[in-house]
Amino acid sequence: MRLNKSTSHAVRILIDCAKAESRLVKVADIAERLDITQQNAFKIVHLLSKAGFLTSVRGRHGGVRLARPAVQIRVGDVVRSIETLGQEEKPAGTGGNLHRIVDDALDAFISVLDQHTLEDMAGASQSTGTRESGGRSGKSRSGGGSGRSRRGPQQSAPRTLG
Repeated sequence: MRLNKSTSHAVRILIDCAKAESRLVKVADIAERLDITQQNAFKIVHLLSKAGFLTSVRGRHGGVRLARPAVQIRVGDVVRSIETLGQEEKPAGTGGNLHRIVDDALDAFISVLDQHTLEDMAGASQSTGTRESGGRSGKSRSGGGSGRSRRGPQQSAPRTLG
């Protein structure tokens, strides 16, 4: 299953706040680090605050931080709260089995996410050095920087029979 962009951004914003521990983080800084627009970041932060995941402090030295320790926030709870925003209850008899099957699949997906906390996610992204922006940097992950192909000398281009 795929998360919608807002949900993905929400999880990434919370991971960023988890890495800051109890320090206040400016939303503009989060947006820059995660390569999302400030407008979108503010909108998602508002939703996360309403859902009880973030607290905010206004003013010049304000910002946001997790409302409770990262170990107490399950990723499934975050996904569930953001993915279900704006969804209305489906009227009985519409969609039949398809809605039931998709709902069951979503429940199974979220139950796996419920096994992981923000602390798990923040620790994993720090220890592996992954980029939280979704890998859109265009930089090579090989770290070599020599510009040579990964093909070894024994791997030449296929030949055509003449």
